[in-house]
Amino acid sequence: MTRLSRRHIMAASLGVLAAPMVATPSHARPLIALPDDLQQSDVATITAVRAPSPVVAMTFDDGPHPTHTPRLLDMLRERGRRATFYLIGNRVVQYPALTRRIAEEGHEIGNHSWSHPFLNRHSDANVIREIDRTTDAIYQVTGRPPVTFRPPYGAFNRRQRGWLNEVRRLPTILWSVDPQDWRRPGSQTVANRILRGSHQGAIILSHNIHRGTIDAMPATLDGLTARGLRFVTVSQIIGWPLW
Repeated sequence: MTRLSRRHIMAASLGVLAAPMVATPSHARPLIALPDDLQQSDVATITAVRAPSPVVAMTFDDGPHPTHTPRLLDMLRERGRRATFYLIGNRVVQYPALTRRIAEEGHEIGNHSWSHPFLNRHSDANVIREIDRTTDAIYQVTGRPPVTFRPPYGAFNRRQRGWLNEVRRLPTILWSVDPQDWRRPGSQTVANRILRGSHQGAIILSHNIHRGTIDAMPATLDGLTARGLRFVTVSQIIGWPLW
């Protein structure tokens, strides 16, 4: 897989696969949604990659959760699969041993803010406090700082994404597959949506705080493997070294 520097991640062959979004009234938008201002070749924003090999990145938001995350880690370990966990800073502090286990078992940890607010409603000063506090918490527990960021609810505008990449070298990682597991539609529906939507180079959104999502993972992981797709972390899928 082609490796790019963090500074030039979206240059040349990988590119961004950010599908044009049609703006909708705020009352009609789902709680979690891709931003309305995505554009091609946005150097600070990644939704998927043009991967040269059949790989996908499974991502899990909002943890760690004291019961659901260990179950998920067991499933991943049994299958030898790696994933990326976008952790909330205050939960990292609450569950340091579980955070450490995620890292020690070969998974990547990304920054998902300290308290999970709608960051597009906050000042730059508040945003950077949320992010820096989380980076420090992850570093204190694992000895490694996160190298990517995912905004809660996807609520992070284009100016903010560019600014964060400029001041902290943290690209914003969004997604190309959303099973809407946060609506809790049932484990079979979650698995079917991921299997139906996944493609080479996909970044898959899910949440390890819902029992139904964890129940969906055996069928999801095994189904994607049966299609010849391999699991890599976000850093790996964008061509960086393993976190």
